[in-house]
Amino acid sequence: MAVKVVTDSGSDLPSEVARELGITVVPVYIYFGDKAYKDWVDIEPDELYKRLVDGPVYPTTSQPMPADFAKAYDELSKDADAIVSIHLPAPISGTYNAALQGVEMAKPECEVHVVDSFSVSVGLSLIAMAAARVAKAGGKLAEVLEETKKAIDQTQIRGLLDTLQYLLKGGRITKAKALVGTLLNVKPILTIRDGELVQAGMARSYAKGIEQLFEFVKNVPRLQEVAIVQSTVPEEANALKNRIASIIDEKKILMARLGAGLGVHGGPGTLLVAARSG
Repeated sequence: MAVKVVTDSGSDLPSEVARELGITVVPVYIYFGDKAYKDWVDIEPDELYKRLVDGPVYPTTSQPMPADFAKAYDELSKDADAIVSIHLPAPISGTYNAALQGVEMAKPECEVHVVDSFSVSVGLSLIAMAAARVAKAGGKLAEVLEETKKAIDQTQIRGLLDTLQYLLKGGRITKAKALVGTLLNVKPILTIRDGELVQAGMARSYAKGIEQLFEFVKNVPRLQEVAIVQSTVPEEANALKNRIASIIDEKKILMARLGAGLGVHGGPGTLLVAARSG
């Protein structure tokens, strides 16, 4: 038996990577009115972004139900020594607390450790992948937890948005901040600090914003691994990947699509990069 790793779909972890590393992904929910959709199960990114722009009903998001986690833990624990469940930060999502409640609800046959990643999207992906590699190699619970903590400390993210309007609609920023960004016609660059969304800079154009993302990666000491995720800008994401491939082996660059769970708040034109230092 082995240690099993669980995350949520706010990680934007590609399904093929999850399968390869044996990571279980519990989907977050997207609501259009009273109609619920499971991220990557009932709604794909293309549909989400089309409905964001054209739809009459603006969507909201919600963490997985505690029962969703309980079901995953019960099933995995049948042939696991322990479970490490790594999730979106508590300050910006109820997912971490829902996972804790899921442990209480479940009757797992092994220990379950719930970890706050202090990251989002592919930053969370890099952390979950690091844990899963140790688990897949036969690592014990203490080793998987140690690698998880190390990866959390080593992982940073930067996100470029085309507009602040979706963060405003989702209640993630104030109207005043959105208005300033619109008036100045700047592209915001965001990061996560202590589990909370904060501004890391701004760019006068989208192209200059991409340049800042590259410079961010370039300046990461002892760069180990990079992940890029985009909502509706695949060409820009691939161009950024090609530039980053000049400073790190292309095989160490993960490419992903921003799912509905976080895409609701970023919207079309979101481009995010995560980097893990050595």
